[in-house]
Amino acid sequence: MSDGIPESTPRGGLRGALAQVGVSLLDLVRTRLELAALEFTEQRERAKSGLILLLVAMFFFAFAILAASALIVLFFWDTHRLPALAAVAAGHLLIGVIALMRLKAREKSASAPFAQTLAEFERDRQWMTGEVRDETAAETEPRNE
Repeated sequence: MSDGIPESTPRGGLRGALAQVGVSLLDLVRTRLELAALEFTEQRERAKSGLILLLVAMFFFAFAILAASALIVLFFWDTHRLPALAAVAAGHLLIGVIALMRLKAREKSASAPFAQTLAEFERDRQWMTGEVRDETAAETEPRNE
């Protein structure tokens, strides 16, 4: 028997609207977290491959520098052994300084990790606070000229 009160709440109304908002917010957060996870995976793989290449390069450059240094010192051993050692040491120092300068420049020019995710969160915040209007709504509104 019904006393004028419906037995089940219809899908519309306040409850339905709140449910839709909740679902939309969960989808929004899920999408942003998926983007962050994807960027994290990309950063991890980039760092891993970069580290492996760096270690291989350092290993072989170390042997090449050692061999070249020994060759230079041995070539000048009878005539100018101290200047040859000083030149080799100065060359190694110069290469080290240049490498550090390039590393510092590279760090300055590198983009921040998760920059796209942070930008999406900022756009979401602006949209939710009404700071940014929808582009389609802006196109349909009449302009005051």
